Amino acid sequence: MRVLGVDPGLTRAGFGLVEEQKGRLVALTHGTIRAQGETVAEQLATLRARLAAVVREFAPDSMAVERLFVTRNQRTAIRVGQASGIALLVAAEAGIGVVEYGPLQVKQAVVGTGSATKDQVSFMVRRLLLLAEAPDTADAADALALAICHLHSWRLTARAEAGR
Repeated sequence: MRVLGVDPGLTRAGFGLVEEQKGRLVALTHGTIRAQGETVAEQLATLRARLAAVVREFAPDSMAVERLFVTRNQRTAIRVGQASGIALLVAAEAGIGVVEYGPLQVKQAVVGTGSATKDQVSFMVRRLLLLAEAPDTADAADALALAICHLHSWRLTARAEAGR
């Protein structure tokens, strides 16, 4: 199972591809998409093109996207919502399943507590994926954490269904 995690954002979006290989989680690639363009439409187009390129190159089985959380800044919420919509669109166009997870679910799955800090998430991502160094941005670390969260959920569902 190969999962593309996406931490959506208009000017910066993290992505991380994790695959389960013989019971081990392996990071295939990760990074941060920095949207180019002067207008929101141009930035969204950049995000779409770059996410679609990752999907074409690595052919994930599934995508995990961070669900929008409540924020006081309405402008930020709208922009993150637009970026999330682009990620969902890329998944739909590629014919891959997509699941959304909230930040607390991801932190719980990766660190063991929903109140984990960004540094704790990054540390555990590095440990779980046996990375030589932590991802260079919190966005990339969060995207890898999303992929790990989805793989954990997928494993539990598969075990539960096998036991029926």
